[in-house]
Amino acid sequence: MARRFLWVIAGLIVLVIAAAFAYRIFQMELMKVALVPSVPFEETAEATPPARYADSAMWIARPDIAGNPATWTPRGVEAGGEPKASVFFIHPTSYLERAHWNAPLDDPESQQRARLFVQSQASAFNNIGAIWAPKYRQATFGAFLTNQADAEKALAFAYQDVLAAFEVFLEEAPKDRPIILAAHSQGSLHLMRLLRERIAGTPIAKRVAAAYVIGWPISTTADLAALGLPACETKEEAGCIISWQSFAEPADPKMVTDVYDASTGLDGASRAGSPMLCVNPITGNSADHAPASANLGTLVPNGELTDAALTPGAVPARCDVRGFLLIGEDAPDLGSYVLPGNNYHVYDYALFWANIRADAATRLAHFLKP
Repeated sequence: MARRFLWVIAGLIVLVIAAAFAYRIFQMELMKVALVPSVPFEETAEATPPARYADSAMWIARPDIAGNPATWTPRGVEAGGEPKASVFFIHPTSYLERAHWNAPLDDPESQQRARLFVQSQASAFNNIGAIWAPKYRQATFGAFLTNQADAEKALAFAYQDVLAAFEVFLEEAPKDRPIILAAHSQGSLHLMRLLRERIAGTPIAKRVAAAYVIGWPISTTADLAALGLPACETKEEAGCIISWQSFAEPADPKMVTDVYDASTGLDGASRAGSPMLCVNPITGNSADHAPASANLGTLVPNGELTDAALTPGAVPARCDVRGFLLIGEDAPDLGSYVLPGNNYHVYDYALFWANIRADAATRLAHFLKP
């Protein structure tokens, strides 16, 4: 009996090792099977008119709604006083299902995840601004795992919601206040399009104190000029773009670079081999390396997010030659969502929450100087 038991255990170990090996080799294929929709894009889906965003129910956060998750702060941190800016925040992908190419607005799981993203990310700006974060029919996660035409349609459809919400934001937010734009992941992809098509070259651009386009690659040669704002080169600079993508070391960004190098930039040129914009959130520029001691506070959950606290000195940061933000070999345990290749994409905001807060306050102060 004991020998048979040992053989069973040995067999299970072999199966686990084989499964892990297979997953490592075929992980992208397995993710596609699990997450890419097999249904066609819903051509009959109607665009959202801007007037619909006059309804507060279409927003996760805005200054006049109760239970605003963007007003949350970690233990020991106080929200700001009178807002000096208006913040437009576009949340990352929270819809993971393959039943639709675009998230239904009444899907409870994706909406709850979106609220958590607004609470943990957009809250970094609540010391200096009133935050507006729209609900939108985001493209599902699987849209980023395929080159099907339906994926592009889903992203374009999601952008129409973002644009409609932005028009209402412009209409209702105080017109004498500066604007801070912020987003993450899919939200940053939409923010890039918003900058290019709606903001660049217009009077709106002159109101933008800073644009935080986090967790999405921006080619410094093929994308940046089309966005209408320069890259931030110093901590004191305003009216510029901040961007980074976080990796622990040893970093293997192949999943990002393979897609990036095969793509075309906003100016029509190939992105292949071009450097990506990386502004170190600790130093405010791309050149200086920052030790962990300069990190003002990483947002580390303690059970529920409501109990989260800031941990100073958790990680260092430096931009590498390609434009990835490297956080060293001893990254803290923030949860189970580290992606292959030591990709800390999900934690781009959490790793530097307090530094983002300080960075935005500094840039706004310089923007407001006479």
